[in-house]
Amino acid sequence: DLDIAVMAAAVADYTPSSFSEKKVKKSDGDLKIKLERTADILKYLGDNKLDHQILIGFAMETQNEIENAALKAKNKNADFIVLNSLNEKGAGFQGDTNKVTFVYNNQTSESFKLKSKLDVAKDIANKVNELIVKNA
Repeated sequence: DLDIAVMAAAVADYTPSSFSEKKVKKSDGDLKIKLERTADILKYLGDNKLDHQILIGFAMETQNEIENAALKAKNKNADFIVLNSLNEKGAGFQGDTNKVTFVYNNQTSESFKLKSKLDVAKDIANKVNELIVKNA
């Protein structure tokens, strides 16, 4: 029902497959926790996206950043992925600045300099506005 969806990054790709109502008591040996994949909401939206809809996702990569984000954009049918770089000082989740790259589903990309997270949000909004005009 939405025309535009800007998705947050997944909180967790995996969650414990079972839940205990009681405290798990310490015992000898190691504890093994079985994990299962969480629902991939971005993939679901991309698989069901209509031509007029705009879908933006996020990715945090530490290796082969552009290639992995491009694959994500393509596989999830997102218009673009906002790639967060953790490989540059001042970028990432710990501060008020970030360095991102927009990676488009046509396998092109647009890199931005280190800037405030507010300015990153403005860049995302401006790109969404461009896509709205293009799709009109």
